Amino acid sequence: MEQVYHYFPNLTEGQQKSFEALPELYRNWNEQINLISRLDVDNLVERHILHALAIAKAINFRPGTRILDLGTGGGFPGVPLAILFPEVEFLLVDGTGKKIAAVQDILSTLALTNASARHVRAEELPMPGAFDFVVSRAVAPLDKLLMWSRRLIGKKQHNAYPNGIWALKGGRMDEEINALPGKGRNYTELIPIAQFFKEPYFEEKWVVYVQA
Repeated sequence: MEQVYHYFPNLTEGQQKSFEALPELYRNWNEQINLISRLDVDNLVERHILHALAIAKAINFRPGTRILDLGTGGGFPGVPLAILFPEVEFLLVDGTGKKIAAVQDILSTLALTNASARHVRAEELPMPGAFDFVVSRAVAPLDKLLMWSRRLIGKKQHNAYPNGIWALKGGRMDEEINALPGKGRNYTELIPIAQFFKEPYFEEKWVVYVQA
C-alpha cells in the first residue's frame, strides 16, 4: 500500500486500515468468483486501487456530494473513492448480481457507511436527478455513458466542476470524444493520469470529464 500512501500522505489511521484490508478481501472473493482479473490480483494496489484514486487527483469532491459508480464491477472506482471521501455519498451499481454481493460484503466489512451497492442497471434506476457525478471505469464509450447518466444527474452545483461524468479510460480518445453530442464535445476535459502517478502502467491512461 506504499504507493497509495506516497501519493495520498494525509490519510487518517482509519483510512489506512481500510486500504490495507482490501488486498485480502479481494483475494478471498476472487477465489470464489472472478471479481477482478485473476492476473491482476497481485497488482491490485496499482492497477485497481491507485487507478481508481486518479479521479481524486482531478477533483476534490466536496462533503455532501452524491456519486453514482455506474457498472462498478468489483467495486472500482467506487470503493477506494468512498474510503478517501467519507463525507461523500456513493451508490455502486452493476448488472451482475454475484459481483454486487461481493461488493456489498466488502463495504460491510470495511464499515463504509457512506457507500451502498445495488444489483441494478443504470437505465433501471428510478432516481432522476439524484446524483452530482457519475464515475465509471471501462464500462462503455463516453456517448453511451452520457446517454445512460444524463437523467440521473441533478442541476444544483456543489463542486469546482459542473455536474457530469468522471471516467477512467485508456488509449486514444479522439474517436470517443468526437462521438459525443455537440454540447458534450464542448465541455470535455482529458486529464493524463501520468501527471499524477509516475508508474509506467499509467502512461496513455486518462481521467475524462464530461459535463452533463
